[in-house]
Amino acid sequence: MGMIKTVRATGLERLELQRLRDQVGRLYAALQEATETENPLASGEWAPPVDLCETSQEIWIRAELPGVTSEQINIGLTNKQLRVWGEKKRRVARRRIISHLCSERSYGKFTRIVPLRWTISVRDATAVIENGVLLIRLPKIEERRGSEFRIEVKNAGSDTGEKPSKDK
Repeated sequence: MGMIKTVRATGLERLELQRLRDQVGRLYAALQEATETENPLASGEWAPPVDLCETSQEIWIRAELPGVTSEQINIGLTNKQLRVWGEKKRRVARRRIISHLCSERSYGKFTRIVPLRWTISVRDATAVIENGVLLIRLPKIEERRGSEFRIEVKNAGSDTGEKPSKDK
């Protein structure tokens, strides 16, 4: 006695279900990032703000890193997360500043972790920094787990590298 009924969707229903699945996935990724405790920020570190965008072909991550050069940025990618870290150096003034009246900009070490729920083509990932915005492009590859693959059935001895037996 099965408790779960199989539901078959067609046409618009299928599109709506796919859209709902994608929305739930985005919500899950946001929740996972918000509760990330694996690598909490060390004392004095800051996290750059990011935008996470998805197309049918790739994931785009934009991080605000004004005043940071490409040499100051590190990016690590695993099957579960993308990690951006580095250090923004404080500019040394030529004249000695007696006191700051206001200091709102962030300096020092930074880290940002973005959980990934997609299968990513690591070899084709790219990152470019321009005008203080780091743009990371992560091409998606089709998820293969759970997919059905067809295996061709051949006659014994044909195209298998084995010679047919000569038993009579």
